[in-house]
Amino acid sequence: MNRAAAVASAALLLFACGGRESADDQSLHQDIQNNTSGAEVTFDATVVSDPVQNGDHERFQVKTTTGEILEVDHNTNLAQGVPVHKGDGVVIHGRLYIDPGPRYGIHCTHVHTSSGCPDPGWIEYNNSYYE
Repeated sequence: MNRAAAVASAALLLFACGGRESADDQSLHQDIQNNTSGAEVTFDATVVSDPVQNGDHERFQVKTTTGEILEVDHNTNLAQGVPVHKGDGVVIHGRLYIDPGPRYGIHCTHVHTSSGCPDPGWIEYNNSYYE
């Protein structure tokens, strides 16, 4: 098979499979229980506070299906803001952080990568991806 056909086949397969990680709520729960700060996670959640813009970040809280409350720190310089409101359902892919307290949060929810965010992230809301 020539290179162009191989690339086209791979792209089609990726598109057919959705090309995105599936939510794994139990893995997130385990990462929180084990204090695994920096873990790459994908999970379902319900928005529990409307977003607030704070500098370059849009921040809002979500409640996971396993009951944890996390702050989402979404960089609006690198990704479009998410038009969510309290009560909305989302799927989030990003990096878990644990601050003293402990306070749990998710960042790196954007496609642009860096040394602090080596893996692309995203937020799915209302059948659209904000990355």
